[in-house]
Amino acid sequence: MSSPTLQPDQTGFYTQTRAAKKILVVDLGFLGDTLHLVPALWEIKRHYPQSALHVLTSPLGAEVLRLAPCADRAWAIELYPGKRTLRQQWTIVRSLRRERFDLAFNFSGADRTIFMTALAGARWKMAHAAGRQHFWSGWLLPNWVPRRSTEMPVYEQRRAVLAACGFELAPARFDLSVPEDATRWAAAHIPEGAIHVSVNASTFLKEWPLPNWIDLTRRLLQRNPQIQLIATGSADPRERTRLGDLAASVSQPRLQTFVGLTVAQLAALLARCSRHLGADSGVLHLAAALGVPTVSIFREYPGLIEWMPRGPQHQHLTAPCACATEVRDSCRSRQIAECLAELSPNSVLAMLSSGPTSS
Repeated sequence: MSSPTLQPDQTGFYTQTRAAKKILVVDLGFLGDTLHLVPALWEIKRHYPQSALHVLTSPLGAEVLRLAPCADRAWAIELYPGKRTLRQQWTIVRSLRRERFDLAFNFSGADRTIFMTALAGARWKMAHAAGRQHFWSGWLLPNWVPRRSTEMPVYEQRRAVLAACGFELAPARFDLSVPEDATRWAAAHIPEGAIHVSVNASTFLKEWPLPNWIDLTRRLLQRNPQIQLIATGSADPRERTRLGDLAASVSQPRLQTFVGLTVAQLAALLARCSRHLGADSGVLHLAAALGVPTVSIFREYPGLIEWMPRGPQHQHLTAPCACATEVRDSCRSRQIAECLAELSPNSVLAMLSSGPTSS
């Protein structure tokens, strides 16, 4: 077994595979990761217009892809340790092999996705060397594009992989399509022009402390009697608790809260909002993909620049983090990112008052 052969020039790959009739993309991402996959899916669909495009993803990723008309089918595989089983994963693998894919792409290079890409049995396979490299990587997947620049947004890195394969790229597009039933639901519940607030993230290390959110929310409502705030969270117990504490502390009818929305409902809600204000989370990427101006709050950590929305309509506040690679005991014990706690509500208010710059 040899290490993967990283070939800077894979431009002949598209020419060799352009007759492919069935294509698989393996990307086991959640909300933000899957959204960053969508522009690459549009490019694959454009370059292989005669092909059926399938994506192996997470259950949440499959929800996202229902908004992306470029994906013909999403295969959902359970990733959470408490829910996944070997039987379910092997059933998915056998079903994928029966599809007899001509071509498979892997943009993450993560270990689990490498194995799933190899097991799917496509004739042609291409991977992006964005994860750890092992002695068996080149044996499982013979064609590799070297790591693309991490100075680019993640979705542009994935498109750059396709460019290295010989694609002629068009401007990046998300072009999400929100179902009509979700749009009707949002029209009935969400005031046009409201500000969306997202106080939760995947970990407390990416969350602005709740007292800061409560202070900011109170001030926003006091300063502008016309403003409407919409706060959302998942059905996760911790997120529900944070959202409930926010609502109870503010106790103002112009603050509405919703938990456990589908991705389609959340997208329809965001599409009615004038602005998104929130933590470093997948909801931020959904807002950006829908063209909603954003204000986001980040702690500095390696790789952050890949995930920050770009453009004049997106504003960021960042906190220098002394424990970016190793969590401090004090942060862990209090379940608070101390660096983010230093960002004051006044600084967020100032950014909101300045508004996004015009493009």
